[in-house]
Amino acid sequence: MAEIPTKRINGWHLAWSNLQARPLRSVLSVVAISLQVFLILLIVGLTSGILADMGERAEGVGADIMVQPPNSSVFFAFSSAVMQESVAKQIASVPGVDEVAPILIVVDTANLGVVYGIDEPRFEGLSKGFRFISGHGLEQPNDAIADDLAARSRHLHVGDSVALLNHPFHLAGIVMHGKGARFFIPLRTAQDIAGADNRVSMVYVRSRGNTETARAAIVNLLPNYRVRSMAEYMSLMTSSNLPELKPFIRAFVMLGAGISFLVVLLTMHTIVLERTREIGILKALGSTRLGVLRQIEVEAGFIAVLGAILGVGITFGTKALLHYISPTLQIRIGSDWVAKATLLALVASAIGALYPAFRAAQADPIEALAYE
Repeated sequence: MAEIPTKRINGWHLAWSNLQARPLRSVLSVVAISLQVFLILLIVGLTSGILADMGERAEGVGADIMVQPPNSSVFFAFSSAVMQESVAKQIASVPGVDEVAPILIVVDTANLGVVYGIDEPRFEGLSKGFRFISGHGLEQPNDAIADDLAARSRHLHVGDSVALLNHPFHLAGIVMHGKGARFFIPLRTAQDIAGADNRVSMVYVRSRGNTETARAAIVNLLPNYRVRSMAEYMSLMTSSNLPELKPFIRAFVMLGAGISFLVVLLTMHTIVLERTREIGILKALGSTRLGVLRQIEVEAGFIAVLGAILGVGITFGTKALLHYISPTLQIRIGSDWVAKATLLALVASAIGALYPAFRAAQADPIEALAYE
């Protein structure tokens, strides 16, 4: 127990001194709280980063509208090739449509990456085209294009052989990231590999200016298809707008709160048992029940604050490390979630300390002084 001044008890100094009296236990408690903060921020950062990256890459294609088969998912990896390629020609004939690019989306099972099978001239016609860092476009059936992040992640250079979809491809070019997929191959080659002759997964559409008019016309033409504007698609690319992800994130938040609550409850309960005699001295010197309760809560607050700071530091350190190891992995941690995770640690710790604090406040000073 720290030395108690006879004139005035400094609660903050006393709380800090009490934590220093058992450094190993205090450090372990802080680390446990930081685990809760790290767990929440990393999971939220991963889901938010992946969704935001998917949305931005889809938007970067340059289309205004995307047309998918009925009951298709916003997650392109789950999209199957069930659209006839001829649908693209029908869409191209719609008034207000400027350019149409059919896409076959194939998942590379080796790394669960998405590969776009494209008709390059039509795909580039949606925007200003690829920004080549090196190499050239798709000239041969076995040519492939990689974006710069995928090339850096897999240490690829133009001219290298790259395995995609269990087939060898010649890396013809490396482009700036942000246009749909990480890898691109010719549409016909993708159809041959997937066994999807004359079929595609979706169609990107660029309007002549009035997106909503063009979208309405496509809906009239294809009433059973999913026809979304890019603005609508981008609005879906947040975890709060996807019901499937809410229970997942909520479960981790509850798990994190449970960790903080149990750690602080156990730590402060042990501290109260060890300091029964010291608590008696405090009450004998005039401390009220509220003062003792506040003292325990202050110590729990110290643990929570230090744990939150450590957890945030570990999270951003891990984010930097993962980005260095895997440049394609996107982790985005907003300041709002940093604040939420920190507040959750503080609230859960305060609640966890309530029972030990009330027990200490109710202690009889005579019995506490006689405690061995």
